[in-house]
Amino acid sequence: MSFDPYELDRSYAGGGETIGQYTAKTFLWMVLGLLVTFAVAIVCWLTNLTIYALVYVPFIHLIVLVATLVLAFTMAGRIERMGVGTAKAMFLTYAALFGFTMSIYLYLFEFTSLILVFAATAVYFGALAAYGHFTKADLAGLRPILMSGLIFLVVFGVLSLFLPLAAFDRIVCLIGIAVFLGFTAYDTQKIRSFYVYYAADPEMLSKASIFSALQLYLDFINLFLYLLRFLGKQRN
Repeated sequence: MSFDPYELDRSYAGGGETIGQYTAKTFLWMVLGLLVTFAVAIVCWLTNLTIYALVYVPFIHLIVLVATLVLAFTMAGRIERMGVGTAKAMFLTYAALFGFTMSIYLYLFEFTSLILVFAATAVYFGALAAYGHFTKADLAGLRPILMSGLIFLVVFGVLSLFLPLAAFDRIVCLIGIAVFLGFTAYDTQKIRSFYVYYAADPEMLSKASIFSALQLYLDFINLFLYLLRFLGKQRN
């Protein structure tokens, strides 16, 4: 499935919950995912589990990366066929696994800097989410631009593994910040589209909420990481 509500018929309306309640539920799932991620990160950091895993488990960071990618693509590709409980479990598992990756940043950056950047991320994310929710403009036209920006970021990330591209890092961070701010507004507006389209199917509506929560979770996490690279103060 494409899971793109901008391509769907919007003939359904109504439902057992209001659009405000549905949107609030979606954001609560996103926040729960963030809480799981940062809780796991802090536990791994405090117990030095991250260090032990990196030392004693070969390629653990690659294993976690592959596992999170598999979960994300499985949710995107098979969410119509999985149960609501399965979708919720996969989302929370994804958040927990990413907590291990996030714990690495606790060793690299000063804790005060992490807190300040997290606060800045919350402010920027909240502002663009509010814009996406309340604006009457159709943000569907942003998708090609945002996807082009995302592809650029992925390609740059891969190339930076083999080429000395550190001099361009701050420019790329600004592009990343702009891309995920745009995705925040775009994905927030899609919540309403999912609500309208799936209002007659409560089970699909619930799964669409989890899918939207995953998208917003990724928007927040990526925005946080690019802001951290741009503004964060590394440990000496």
